[in-house]
Amino acid sequence: QVQLVESGGGLVQPGGSLRLSCAASGSNFGINTMGWYRQAPGKQRELVARITRGGSTLYADSVKGRFTISRDNAKSTVYLQMNSLKPEDTAGYYCQANVVVAETGFEYIYWGQGTQVTVSS
Repeated sequence: QVQLVESGGGLVQPGGSLRLSCAASGSNFGINTMGWYRQAPGKQRELVARITRGGSTLYADSVKGRFTISRDNAKSTVYLQMNSLKPEDTAGYYCQANVVVAETGFEYIYWGQGTQVTVSS
């Protein structure tokens, strides 16, 4: 079984920065694409950014130039550096990972429990 544990959320003023982390733990697994999604109250969950194992990235238009996704494959960890935060960035942020189970070779999607980001003065 694989677990994803997020950290780094909180309350920040507009224009501020936060760094989210998501670490995968377990045994006998590999990770392909990792990503961050967010969901605001009353809205659908949306992709924020994702990164392949090789480092290719994709960003939502709303965060381009402000957010940076990165990963440390040796630590099975993905990061989201969020700069120039806006009130509209307020949401629950969720880590997602495409996990390959060694025993079967099958790929499964795992989600973290979420971390709240609130941007407010």
